[in-house]
Amino acid sequence: MAPWALLSPGVLVRTGHTVLTWGITLVLFLHDTGEPDPERPRTHPIPQLRQWEEQGELLLPLTFLLLVLGSLLLYLTVSLMDPGYVNVQPQPQEELKEEQTAMVPPAIPLRRCRYCLVLQPLRARHCRECRRCVRRYDHHCPWMENCVGERNHPLFVVYLALQLVVLLWGLYLAWSGLRFFQPWGLWLRSSGLLFATFLLLSLFSLVASLLLASHLYLVASNTTTWEFISSHRIAYLRQRPGNPFDRGLTRNLAHFFCGWPSGSWETLWAEEEEEGSSPAV
Repeated sequence: MAPWALLSPGVLVRTGHTVLTWGITLVLFLHDTGEPDPERPRTHPIPQLRQWEEQGELLLPLTFLLLVLGSLLLYLTVSLMDPGYVNVQPQPQEELKEEQTAMVPPAIPLRRCRYCLVLQPLRARHCRECRRCVRRYDHHCPWMENCVGERNHPLFVVYLALQLVVLLWGLYLAWSGLRFFQPWGLWLRSSGLLFATFLLLSLFSLVASLLLASHLYLVASNTTTWEFISSHRIAYLRQRPGNPFDRGLTRNLAHFFCGWPSGSWETLWAEEEEEGSSPAV
C-alpha cells in the first residue's frame, strides 16, 4: 500500500470518528473535579460513571462500554462494506428471468450510466464520490465516506438507533458531572472539558435523532432519500402520482429489514402499473 493511501478521505474520516468516540468515552470515565477526601464530602460533583466505578458497581459502566464498542463496530461495518454496487459484468443470478423481463413496461427501460457505462437497474444511481452505480441508492454519507444503498441501508438504520442510545446516555452522564454555581476560573478548570463534551454530545444527539426519524419515515414508505428529494427528476416517479413501491407499513418494513417479500424493483413497478391500469368493474 502506498503511503499516501493512508491519507485518503475514508481513512481520515474513520480514524477521526474512532478517536473522537474513544476520546469522549475516556472523558466520561476519567473526568474528576476534585481530589477525594475521606474526611470531607466532595465539593464538586463527578460524572455518574465515576461514581459507579468507585462504588464497585461495574455492570452499568461495562454495559455503556459494550454499547460504545458495538456502535463503533457497526459504524466501521457500514462504512467499509459494499453498499450494493452494480457489477460491470452482470452475474447470471442478477439477470432478470424471461417472464420478469416481459413484465417490465417498455416506458421504463434500463438506462446505461453515462459515467461507468453499466445498465442501471431501477432505483439505482451513480455516485460521483464512489465512482460506481449503487442499487437502491439512498445517499452518500460524508461521515462514513461511503454510499448508503441496498446492502448496507438496514445496518445504517440500526447503527443510527444504537448510536442515539449511546449519545443520549453519554449526554446524561456528562450532565451529571456539571455544576455551574462556581467562580468562573474554578469552573473552567474543573468542568470546562466536561462541558465541551456535553455540547458535542448535544449536537451529535440532535443530528442522530433527525437522521433516524427521517430514515424510519422513508423506510416505512419504501422511499429513498434520493427519491424523496428528487422525485420530479426521476422518470419512474415523475410519471406516477404516488410511490409505486409502497406496499404498506408491514410489508415495507419486512422487505427492508428481512428481505421479504423478495423480487426485483422492476417487477414491483410493473405490478403497480398493472393494478393502476386495470379497468374498474
